[in-house]
Amino acid sequence: MSNLPDVLTKEAAQQKTKAAKPSPRRRNRWGLVLRLLVAVLAVAFALFPIIWIISASFNPAGSLASQKLIPDNASLENYQTLLNDPIHPFLRWVVNSLKVSSITAILGVISIMLSAYSFSRFRFKGRRQLMLALLLIQVFPTLLMFVAIFYLFQQLGQYIPAMGLNQHAPLVLTYLGTQMGIQIWLMKGFFDSIPRDIDESALVDGASHWQIFWRLIFPLARPMIVIVALLVFIASYQEFVLASVLLKDKTQYTLMVGLYLFVSENFSNNWGVFAAGGLLGALPIVVLYQTLQDQIIGGLTAGAVKG
Repeated sequence: MSNLPDVLTKEAAQQKTKAAKPSPRRRNRWGLVLRLLVAVLAVAFALFPIIWIISASFNPAGSLASQKLIPDNASLENYQTLLNDPIHPFLRWVVNSLKVSSITAILGVISIMLSAYSFSRFRFKGRRQLMLALLLIQVFPTLLMFVAIFYLFQQLGQYIPAMGLNQHAPLVLTYLGTQMGIQIWLMKGFFDSIPRDIDESALVDGASHWQIFWRLIFPLARPMIVIVALLVFIASYQEFVLASVLLKDKTQYTLMVGLYLFVSENFSNNWGVFAAGGLLGALPIVVLYQTLQDQIIGGLTAGAVKG
């Protein structure tokens, strides 16, 4: 009986401790609130620049000093100026960028896909050294080779005008060279994840390496091919420094170089037109993402090999 008060005291202390601790349901509720709060802040942080540039595109003043989230006297004046300016052919710049980026993406995907498949499936002398060389080239900044590229195409243009300065062909070739290294490694890693049992079964049935690649591996690798094509396209579409070095004629400018003219010629009063051009120029990328989102998300390699 002497131990009864101690037992009651311990039970009371345990009940008090349990009452002090929040219930699992309450902890889950607070955790959900915290996650929602972080998500809302992240979305607001990501959308604020977009909302601000949309607001700037409707601001007829065109100055950052007078910029407000909801501009006074909002109008489409900046868009009209952008599309009707004969000195700054905005639509021509968009077409040039789409042309350069599309050609780069198509040629890049073909070369990257075939190179990555060769590195993944074949064993040949110098394979490891070539892969390391591709990786090593990507370590050096692209800015280091601009002077060499400029003089190379300047001299080449004397013999082949289409490959000289102020032409789009040198731009495409340079973009291919700067994009292939890391994209080949990315594609090779995806090809390595596709089971070799598919190749072995097809070889037993008498299929050639090209038939294996085109009829079996290519459909499975389509999501990664789409991702690589998008990466190459976007990198070429938004590149500015190299295009500004190689292109000198306004009619040959790509979109990024052309938009820079609005703020370089009149820094203080053309930000509204610049914002309008940036929004319209981003539409092709948005359309591409919306069109190809199923291919980006899809994982077609699941269940490729049974048994």
